[in-house]
Amino acid sequence: MRTEQPNILFIMADQMAAPVLPIYNPQSVVKTPHLNALAEGGVVFDSAYCNSPLCAPSRFVLMTGRLPSKIGAFDNAADLAADIPTFAHYLRDMGYRTALSGKMHFCGPDQLHGFEERLTSDIYPADFGWFVNWDEFDKRPSYYHNMSSITQAGTCVRSNQLDFDDEVVFNAKRYLYDHVRGSDSRPFCLTVSMTHPHDPYACTQEYWDRYEDVEIDLPAVQIAAEDQDPHSKRLQFVYEADKTEVSEEQVRNARRAYYGNISYVDDKIGELLKVLKDTGLDRNTIIVFSGDHGDMLGERGLWYKMSWFESSARVPMIVHAPERFAPARVKDSVSTMDLLPTFVDLARGDSPVRYVTPIEGRSLVPQLTGERGHDEVIGEYMGEGAIAPLVMIRRGDFKFVHTPADPDQLFDLSRDPQELTNLVGSPGHAGLVEEFRREIAKRWEFDKLTEEVLWSQRRRALVARSLMKGKVTSWDFQPMVDASQQYMRNTIDLDDLEARSRFPRVAEKAS
Repeated sequence: MRTEQPNILFIMADQMAAPVLPIYNPQSVVKTPHLNALAEGGVVFDSAYCNSPLCAPSRFVLMTGRLPSKIGAFDNAADLAADIPTFAHYLRDMGYRTALSGKMHFCGPDQLHGFEERLTSDIYPADFGWFVNWDEFDKRPSYYHNMSSITQAGTCVRSNQLDFDDEVVFNAKRYLYDHVRGSDSRPFCLTVSMTHPHDPYACTQEYWDRYEDVEIDLPAVQIAAEDQDPHSKRLQFVYEADKTEVSEEQVRNARRAYYGNISYVDDKIGELLKVLKDTGLDRNTIIVFSGDHGDMLGERGLWYKMSWFESSARVPMIVHAPERFAPARVKDSVSTMDLLPTFVDLARGDSPVRYVTPIEGRSLVPQLTGERGHDEVIGEYMGEGAIAPLVMIRRGDFKFVHTPADPDQLFDLSRDPQELTNLVGSPGHAGLVEEFRREIAKRWEFDKLTEEVLWSQRRRALVARSLMKGKVTSWDFQPMVDASQQYMRNTIDLDDLEARSRFPRVAEKAS
């Protein structure tokens, strides 16, 4: 295994459901040649999860290695405190250049959280306007998803998300070119975070046509309205699935556009990989690919995320560094919370690192090197559709879901991958259910946590409302470019400019 400090290229896709990808599902019709190639030469985690199936909480957990309840990451308007260390802080302290191109959904005035550079703005707002309100659950939030993504699914010439992701990848590629052309000898950790294939389900004609001769599959599991579990019923209320009729054609269109957008992401990954190869950076760059959560895509009558069912909670995870780690498949259940200690272990070499706060994540280096690692995921959800904290434990073959508001759920995923049989009432599993309940009682004080969530929601509601009155000061990140140092300028000698901009450099001829 190579020992020098490696570059790290961390690529993220938003709302990409692991179960629909061909690297996990041989029957999948989704076309992802670049991801397939990464998987063939990398370590693929077959049972990777997010720790909170919602954009901002999942990303804050990923950045900090901490559970949502430990850092106040309750929903999509949560403030990540500036004094909570992230993987960007740790790696920067270890001598890395740290940069972010794309989405991370930071809310609040700190829009860097350890990144030395941000190459783009964010696609989502940085204020507290998207707070959740458990005090008035029956008042549906106007800002949130509805079913228009499904009823209006199809093609587009241009979209908000295409504008964003084209910019994200362009800037990431330029960063890599600038790194190899520059004089900064530090290794880099570059995070490239795209917003596709997140809804709305609209893709360009090019990607729509890639599935012209493909039979788009319909959801495999349908649950009647009266048979839905209570949380799923609340989710259907939140995004109006309970009062919106959708046709089979609309469902197929939504899934086809979603698949098209996965192929778009795959092409963008291909562009990044080509830059690494063209510049020679591929020889010492560890590529990590993952996501923030999945998408139900109509399974069980549900869409988007916000639940602990597999399509919502499972994420892709690949670590590609063939000269360091032999290609392998890892069956252990792991999570994106494990990425911070993994990045630190990859970067530190033999140097000890002291974590200045507790972290719940655990390094994946044992699994990467073929050793025995942990096989456990702990999850928490306090966002839309919940009325109390909704927690999950995934260990071995089983997944246990608990909230004080609803009946417990236990699934044996080895025998029941579609999660159709709740084993909580099974006499043969009574002991296991009791073990999980005892563990949950030790891990969480639900009354205290519920009160913390409610007070956080109430504080942010007042702050959000007040800051929109009078003169508004935006927290949204504003990327700045010093144009005086770009292209041809009279402050830069022409020969010097051309020499430093060309890669590889042309050797000077001897006189």
